[in-house]
This record gives sequence, structure tokens and C-alpha cells, in this order.
Amino acid sequence: MTIRALVTATTALAALAGLAVLLGAGSWRCAMRVLLDLLTAAGLLRLAGDQGWTDLAAAAAIVVLRRLLWAALTAGGPPSRAGRDRAGAAPEAPG
Repeated sequence: MTIRALVTATTALAALAGLAVLLGAGSWRCAMRVLLDLLTAAGLLRLAGDQGWTDLAAAAAIVVLRRLLWAALTAGGPPSRAGRDRAGAAPEAPG
């Protein structure tokens, strides 16, 4: 199996894994994380062949883009439920 075929298979399986996580867990963020991680793996596999500096720069750009996208997705999330009671109210301050 050539590197190109392996990268193509990894990319296709990344999409299927992302869809499976989305349907199984119901969390689009978790599914996006799986998809981005496996697409990054496919990009790194592509570098296993005899590639030049342009391909290395493209892979580095993909990794940076993945990190920025994940940071943007997690920054806009719902507030944490830590420190709240079951009714959703914040605990009263002592004193």
C-alpha cells in the first residue's frame, strides 16, 4: 500500500469516525475533536513519503489551523456548571 492510499484511507476513516462519534455520543464538539485529530494524523502520514519543504509547511499550517479552530470552538462554550447547585443557582457567599 502506498503512502497516498494510506492517507486517503485515513482521511475517509476520519470522516466515518467523526460521524460515528457524533451519532454515538451526540456531541458535535467531541466529534470535531476526533475528526481534526485524525485529519492531522493523515497529514503527518503524508509527510512519511519523500516530501519537500512546501509539504512540511502545509502540514505545519494544518496543525496550527487545527489548534486555532479548536481554541475558537471551546472558547464559545456554555459556562461551566462547577459551583452551582442542582437548581442552577450559585451558592450564597458566607457572611
